[in-house]
Amino acid sequence: MKRIAIIAALVVVALVAGWFVSRPEPLAVALVTAERGPVAATVANTRAGTVDACRRAGLSPALGGQIANLPVADGEHVEAGALLLELWNADLKAELTLAQRDARATQSRAREACVVAAVAKRDAERMTKLRADRLASEEVADQTQGRAESTAAACTAAEDATSVADARVDVTKAHLERTQLHAPFAGVIAEINGEVGEFVTPSPVGIPTPPTVDLIDASCLYISAPIDEVDAPRVRAGLPARISLDAFPGQAFPGHVRRVAPYVLDQEKQARTVEIEAEFDDPEKAGLLAGYSADVEVVLEERADTLRLPTSVILPDKTVFVFDAATGTIAVRPVETGIANWEFTEIVAGLAAGDRVVSSIDRDGVVDGAAVTPE
Repeated sequence: MKRIAIIAALVVVALVAGWFVSRPEPLAVALVTAERGPVAATVANTRAGTVDACRRAGLSPALGGQIANLPVADGEHVEAGALLLELWNADLKAELTLAQRDARATQSRAREACVVAAVAKRDAERMTKLRADRLASEEVADQTQGRAESTAAACTAAEDATSVADARVDVTKAHLERTQLHAPFAGVIAEINGEVGEFVTPSPVGIPTPPTVDLIDASCLYISAPIDEVDAPRVRAGLPARISLDAFPGQAFPGHVRRVAPYVLDQEKQARTVEIEAEFDDPEKAGLLAGYSADVEVVLEERADTLRLPTSVILPDKTVFVFDAATGTIAVRPVETGIANWEFTEIVAGLAAGDRVVSSIDRDGVVDGAAVTPE
C-alpha cells in the first residue's frame, strides 16, 4: 500500500509539472489607469481649415492697357488710397489738363459777364430814379432796363457754362482714375501678377483670371473650417474653441466661434458640411499668416475635474477590460460614460480612480478571463 501511495503522489506531481510546463504564457498587455482630469465634449472640422483675412481683395484695372507704373512690391505694406498700379494714360492726362484750363477760361468769362451785368444793373437803377424825377425819357429808361436784364441773363449763362466745364473736368478725372489702381484699405501686398511694360486685360465674362494685385489686411485674421452637417446644430457663435496650426505643431491656441454659416455646402463626392469661422482670443501670440492650414476643435461642454479614460480603450458596447492584479487576469466590465471627445471620455459609473484598464484591446487573446501580464 505504501508503494501505491508513493506512485500516486509521483503521478500527481508529474501531472502538475506537465501542466505547469505546457500552460500558455500570460498575454502581455498595455494598461492605462482611470484617473481624474478635465474632459470636454468637442466637435472638429472634417477637412483642414484655412487662415483667412477679414479683408482680402484681388484687384485689377477696370480697363485694359500697358502697365506704365508699378510702385509697390510683393510683401510691401501700403496705406489706404496708395497707388498700386498705373496704366499708360498720357492721352487722358493731356485731356484733363485741357479740360482744367478750359474750365479756368470759362470761369474768367463768367466773371467778365457778371461784372458787365452788375454795371448794367446799377445804370438801370439810376435811370429809374431819373425817370421818376422826370429827368430822363421813358424810352431811355426802358433801354437801360433791357440792357440790365440781358447782361444778367448772360451772367447766368456764363455761370452755367462754368458748371459744365467743371463737370467735364470730373468726367476726365474719372476716366483717368480707371487707369489707376489704388488700395481700398491698408494691408500687405501678397502677390503682383504683372510687370512694367506688360499688357493687362479685363477678365472675359465667365472666365476668371488671376488678379493683378492681391491685397491682404493682415490686421484681422480668422479660421474658416468645415464641420459635418450632423454636428452643425450643436455649434453656435460664442462657444470656446481650441485652434491648432500645422505651422506650430504641438501647440493649441484658445479661441472662440465667431460665425456659423446659415447654409450647407454640397460638394461632390464629399460629405455635406457647414462652414464655421473661429477667431483667436489673443491673435498677437499666434504668429499668423493668411493661408496657413488650421484645425478647429469646438468645445460644446467641459468638465474641469472628473474620472476619465482614454476614449480608445472603451469598446463600442460601453465595456472595458479591467486588470485584476491579485489573479493576473482581466475581466469585462460595463461602464457608464458621460461627455467625450476623441482623446478622453468621462466615466460616470463602473470604475474607480486607480483601476487599471487594458488599452491594447486589439491584440489577439484579449478576452474575458484571460491571464495577462502588464507590459
